Amino acid sequence: MNVLIVVTHLLGTGHLARALNLARAYGAAGHDATVISGGMQAPQLNSDGVTVLQLPPLRSDGIDFARLLDQDGALAGPEVYDARRAMLMDYLQDLQPDVLITELFPFGRRTLKAEFTALLEAAHDLPQRPLICASVRDILAPPSKPAKAALADDLIARFYDAVLVHSDADITPLSLSWPVSDAVQAKLRYTGFVAPPPAGPHPHGLGDGEIIVSAGGGDVGAHVFDTCRAAAARDPDRRWRLLLGGQNAAAPCDALMLTAPANVVIEPARPEFRQMLYHAAASVSLCGYNTALDVLQSGVRAVFVPFDAGNEVEQGLRADALAQMPGIGVLRNADLTPDSLLATLKTVLASPDRAARSAGLDGAAMTVTLTDEMRSELLRGTKA
Repeated sequence: MNVLIVVTHLLGTGHLARALNLARAYGAAGHDATVISGGMQAPQLNSDGVTVLQLPPLRSDGIDFARLLDQDGALAGPEVYDARRAMLMDYLQDLQPDVLITELFPFGRRTLKAEFTALLEAAHDLPQRPLICASVRDILAPPSKPAKAALADDLIARFYDAVLVHSDADITPLSLSWPVSDAVQAKLRYTGFVAPPPAGPHPHGLGDGEIIVSAGGGDVGAHVFDTCRAAAARDPDRRWRLLLGGQNAAAPCDALMLTAPANVVIEPARPEFRQMLYHAAASVSLCGYNTALDVLQSGVRAVFVPFDAGNEVEQGLRADALAQMPGIGVLRNADLTPDSLLATLKTVLASPDRAARSAGLDGAAMTVTLTDEMRSELLRGTKA
């Protein structure tokens, strides 16, 4: 199959990371997969073996997802949206995909409704219509108004063959965070969680005995990083490593190191991050989808500080579910202080070992299998 995955990440990079994992799974199964990314470039992510096409990038203005900024940080104008839509149309015509997957839309990215709708309409007009699927994580941001759920229902009825839910229905059914109508329920296909292959320990034991802190970049993780620096000053016998994300992380890292305690290393996010978790004493992080899977795969003890600004509940729901396992603690941002963090870490570090998890994390391979089967059914129906 020729597979096209369209994704725009606006704040963190989790959506793009998941799309890349799916694309690699298609490639491993002998299919051709292309990812069209409409968010900021994320060089820290592994895109090896994946064809990535870049649209004029956008990002949210902090947690304001209705206000989108261009690459220079200016409010995106009509010319940016027009250029993005024109490029999408050209890529669609050039690639003529057998399978089209839109990541998150129509359950989110409503600000980009015009370009996604144009893409879907054009896909339906291709000489051979592709199988069209929405791809969503385990937990969504619940719709703030009934009209938002109604819009998703309408778009799914008009354009989509299936909704791929990358979770386990027995752990986090989509209905936990979204009002699933009967019509949408009929199109849900649970794949299991989408995780990359286990990274395995670092060959040189990088991160051994450390508290590894990862909380993205910019304002999103600032409170977590500041608290961890203060906590590390009260924990001088342990090494703390703060990994800052974002395209231009080197400059803020250098600035922060000027006043960092002697037992703290502050550096840009490392490609070996997942391997380092196998050796760490504990991880301190937000609780995004991919970070949670990294913790489960490595078995590292962890303290999650779920992102909850702007009434976001997704990460909190996920963190609370994971905290039922040994060696995982949760601190809400409102309760996060150096003392509360050190106390939670003490509890987590005294917890029994938790085995690295492998079961239920093959969602990428299952996505390939499901879409292959559905594509065959679509072709049979067309010929009939």
